[in-house]
Formats: sequence, structure tokens, C-alpha cells
Amino acid sequence: MPADEKKPPWLKVRMPPAEVLDEMHRKLGGLNTVCWSAKCPNIGECFKRGMATFMIMGDVCTRNCGFCGVKNGTPGRLNVVEPILIGEAVRKLGLRYAVVTSVTRDDLPDGGAGHYAGTIWAIRKMNPECGIEVLIPDFQGDKPALKTLVDSKPDVINHNVETVPKLYPKVRPQADYLRSLDLLKTVKEMQPDAVTKSGLMVGVGETIDEVEQALRDLRDAGCDLLTVGQYLRPTRENIPIERYVRPDEFEQLRVTALELGFKNAASGPFVRSSYFADEQAKGLH
Repeated sequence: MPADEKKPPWLKVRMPPAEVLDEMHRKLGGLNTVCWSAKCPNIGECFKRGMATFMIMGDVCTRNCGFCGVKNGTPGRLNVVEPILIGEAVRKLGLRYAVVTSVTRDDLPDGGAGHYAGTIWAIRKMNPECGIEVLIPDFQGDKPALKTLVDSKPDVINHNVETVPKLYPKVRPQADYLRSLDLLKTVKEMQPDAVTKSGLMVGVGETIDEVEQALRDLRDAGCDLLTVGQYLRPTRENIPIERYVRPDEFEQLRVTALELGFKNAASGPFVRSSYFADEQAKGLH
């Protein structure tokens, strides 16, 4: 977030020593991570734990969401050897749980679903004991593309709704709330034992009642796991923060989510989609 925006005391975070970051970069071998591209506030903690979320298919997104720090524009060609490189990086890092996400590639016929499937295959081939979670785009509602992803059988399929319906024109103008809910529901129809996950950010103009309704909508779609975190503005070009949600409000949302039937819910100021994802998915398979 812009450095001169005053944060409340519960949003202070300390970066790790430079040598920790340098070591992670060396092991990643130049691969993209959402940690850097999206300016994640947990980069220090996750890197110290030896964790990272890989971002495949480049670092340029075809969409221009108001909240996101990832570059948008016209992406380049897919790197066909990227799945192998990701598999090798997982091995070098010694990961027991790998998270893979991507920019949105509306320019590709299948939205990149085949590239996801190839990446999952490569990780499994080289790291058979490693759990795999994917955080996927909506593939523009393309069911055959989604089936390609589902058939590759990652351990967790995550797709974020991000915010409440009324804020989509501001926050996710090229996305659709009902389409995202339908994706999560369709995953369960295609593979009933699949573990699905979604997330919301708060502080962009929603009310708590609207968030709670979104939680009910996600449960109606069969969603198993949930993350809720504070929106932090990556740059001055992104939408402003409307308010900082207090830690006790996050805790109440966590309790509400569990009462609604989510198998696990992480809710807090610094919670993000892949934050302690391995711990959240434990015991679900």
C-alpha cells in the first residue's frame, strides 16, 4: 500500500532480513510468485517458512481489477516448459504443499486450464508427496476448461469471489459474482469429493451484513474453506481503502463462517488466499 497511508496498530508488519528474501529468490530461479507481483503483506512470514505461491502464465493479466497490484495488458506467449520449472522449484524448496495461481488469461482458448493441468502433473511427477492447491480464474464460465482443471485432481480448488455483488463494478469490473459462485458449484458437480475454497477482502465499502450474505452464498455453492482479509491498497492507482476492519470483527466473521458449515475459516487483517494454506487444508482428504 502507499507508504504514507496511516495504518492502525494491528496492521504493522516487519520484513525479514534481506538474506532470507535473496535465498528464496535464488531457489525460485526467476519464476513468478504472487508474493512479489501482488505486493502481499505476508511475504516475510511465508518466505521465512519456506513457502511461496507460484504465479504461472506470466506476470501480465488481461483484466484490470481495481484492487489488484498485478500488471495488466497484453500477455506474452506461454512458456511451455514452465510446468517442469515449477516442479523443479517445488523440489528445490522442499515443499510439502504447493500453491499455484495465475494471472487471468482471457486471450487463451481455454483460459490456461491446460497449462494448470500440466503444472499439476509436473509437480506430482517430481514431488509425489506434495499437496497441491490451485487458485484459479473463472475461465469466463467455460465448463470444458474447468473440467480439464478438475480432472487433474489438485487437492484444493480455490476461486475467490473477492467482494460482495454491489462492489463488482468497482472492484472486479470484468468478472461476475454469480459466475464465480457457479464455478464453485460446478466443481462439486464434476467431482463431489473435491475440496473447494474461496475468499473475500473487506474494507472496500461493503457492510458486515453483505459479507455474511456472501458467506451464505458460498456455502450454498458447497464451498468448504474460506479466507477473509483486509484490503490493502497496493498503489495509488488502485481503489482506496474505505475502512480498516477491527480484529474482533474478523473473529466474528470466522465464527459465523464455522456456524454456517465451512470446514475451516481463516479470518484476520493479514489473511490472504494462500496464507497457511497447508494448515487450513489438513485433515480434509
